[in-house]
Amino acid sequence: MLVVIGIVIFFFGLLFSIAWHELGHLAAAKLFGIKVTQYMVGFGRTIWSRKKGETEYGVKLIPFGGYIRMIGMFPPKKDEKYGTTRSSSPFRAMVEDARQMSAEEITPEDAHRQFYQRSPWKRVVVMMAGPVMNLILAIGIFAAILMGHGLYTPTTTVASVSECVLPADAPNKDVCPPGAKQAPAAEAGFRPGDRIVEFNGKPYTTWADLQLAIRQSTGPVPVVVERDGQRVTLTPNLMQNQMPKLNSPSEYETVGFLGLSPTQVLAKQDVGGVVSTIGGFVSLTAQKVIELPQRVPDLVSAIFGGERHQDSPVGIVGASRLGGEVLSSDEISVDGRIMLMFNLLAGVNLSLFVFNMLPLLPLDGGHIAGALWESIRRGFAKLVRRPDPGPFDTARLMPLAYAISLVFIAYSLLVLVADVVNPVKLF
Repeated sequence: MLVVIGIVIFFFGLLFSIAWHELGHLAAAKLFGIKVTQYMVGFGRTIWSRKKGETEYGVKLIPFGGYIRMIGMFPPKKDEKYGTTRSSSPFRAMVEDARQMSAEEITPEDAHRQFYQRSPWKRVVVMMAGPVMNLILAIGIFAAILMGHGLYTPTTTVASVSECVLPADAPNKDVCPPGAKQAPAAEAGFRPGDRIVEFNGKPYTTWADLQLAIRQSTGPVPVVVERDGQRVTLTPNLMQNQMPKLNSPSEYETVGFLGLSPTQVLAKQDVGGVVSTIGGFVSLTAQKVIELPQRVPDLVSAIFGGERHQDSPVGIVGASRLGGEVLSSDEISVDGRIMLMFNLLAGVNLSLFVFNMLPLLPLDGGHIAGALWESIRRGFAKLVRRPDPGPFDTARLMPLAYAISLVFIAYSLLVLVADVVNPVKLF
């Protein structure tokens, strides 16, 4: 029951994130006098709708996104009104169809309220407003958690000591197979509760710095620990072992291995800590979005029974399932489950921001790139005293936009199948 409740709660959280995104576009468009005929959450068949003023608000059957419909997204052909003549070329026909659809709802009284007629900076604001709303929501959730609840932060105090050396891809990390080599930390006499104060002659106060030093070391290394109020020097013989990369757990590298895990404490963050942490989240999210094409082989492998990594891409089905897993888990406290669910929702919104800012049509970033290019082109023409080249015709890019859309749909279906047959598991 908790799994189902968690899935439903997180699913509606995702729908809210989509609606919140489109609300940004809607508000900015209306602010600049652009006529918006539809505000929809979802795609396909309309389940519910209501018209208020000039805009129809509604919910559609397929909850995998949303949109607002603005009139005049594409300019007419140069020196002529919207044409109805259809070309025999399939690519030119795509352009003409897009231009015609853009012109369908334009009436004489609305002729001055078209999207393409607005100055480039206003169009940039309209298209950025959606992703920025997701960013604002993500920052708000992260800030509330980091400043109000706190962030579990690893310390230099030892929580547990590994008994033996196991490769990163070992199927069972809790059992030492016969003949396994003793871990350097266990061999040197480390104990849970030891606080590491010096490593190889240098003092350390944060786990991040200490972990980096451990991974870069090999051979005998003097380590000073504080134990029962006294300082004790231990000399583990560090070895090389296969470990997950720090910023990419699904990839491995050979690094120095000590064989211990740190104690984690719940620490509330100040404004500086929040800014730094969220900045790291944005950077990591951007990296993961860029790496999406590289994840295709892993997704295909996961569908046919291979390992599904925790940092594997997930869709709305997989993300909702994670919400159910978190809420039903007995491995963390109730408040921890709630915080983790909000963290997941904030992460989704951060991903929506980064993904939609990619300079590709039909994404928001594609329209932003078109408006910026128009501004540069007009500025250059003015500088060299040439005639105004007019609005940049993004309709000509529609064949490319359709191709990119097909790629996105295929990728989404791949992720959907993987989410169903081999979902990502946190615990």
